[in-house]
Amino acid sequence: MGCLTVLKNRKGNAALILKYEDIFSCPICSSKMKLVNAKSLICNHHHCFDVSRRGYINMLPHPGRGKYDQSMFESRRIVYRSGLFEPLVEKISREMINNIESNRDRVLVLDAGCGEGFMLSSITDRLSQNAVNRVSGIGVDVSKAGISMASGEYPEGIWCVASISRCPFEGKQFDFILNVLSPSNYSEFQRLLSDDGTVVKVIPESGYLQELREVFYERTDRGFYSNEKTMELFKSSLVLLDIQRLRYSATLDNTLIRHLARMTPLSWGATRERLQKVLEMDAKEITIDLAILLGRKKNQGN
Repeated sequence: MGCLTVLKNRKGNAALILKYEDIFSCPICSSKMKLVNAKSLICNHHHCFDVSRRGYINMLPHPGRGKYDQSMFESRRIVYRSGLFEPLVEKISREMINNIESNRDRVLVLDAGCGEGFMLSSITDRLSQNAVNRVSGIGVDVSKAGISMASGEYPEGIWCVASISRCPFEGKQFDFILNVLSPSNYSEFQRLLSDDGTVVKVIPESGYLQELREVFYERTDRGFYSNEKTMELFKSSLVLLDIQRLRYSATLDNTLIRHLARMTPLSWGATRERLQKVLEMDAKEITIDLAILLGRKKNQGN
């Protein structure tokens, strides 16, 4: 990225942060924050977090330990841009549009575990095209590599290196919390969600990437997947509104299969021999099988 583009991203993102500085709270002491000199978010107790040259803010008090590295996010970007997950983007967008209240002057979407930013950017683009409200997306991820990529690719969003267990925002700020194939922290979701807001969580179903799973974990327990515990935790933590299942298949060439294998945690526990077998797969039909869970926060009396 050239110096001019970097400076433009920093200036543009600083303007966005200034517009929404009222939603930020210090991740160290939870006090209010102000953007100073278009360069730093500083709280009432003088804890300071700088806007990076690429436009994102690192709001982790201590270095993060995310498992995803730069190459994994690059593979994820290639797979997302191939259109493999376009049906998921469309379905989530439709569900969210149906839940937007027309009397809101702004709609805030938090992507908790946003990675390299494709999903949040794609969905907020569709919301902006189809809704009368002003829609803004804020992405958080513990991975600096992912957030750096997101801020460079999608300067229309606000991107923060932060933990979803201690998000640097005031309570009741978000109309939607998006959580796609990523860990959750339901106590934080409960705190951050507006009283009539919606959590949109995407989890794998039993057939998700079954062709890769069969090769990675043939004749082992990990060859089969159940989302029962994840589903029950969601139901016990939030008021379940709906469950939508999305299942389809697509034929991928060897290049996309290699990137898909690199971006998924399925590869983490596989032997080198099994990983090589997946990387050498020819064009193959791959199954996408997902559940979209919609939930509201639990209020007293639920």
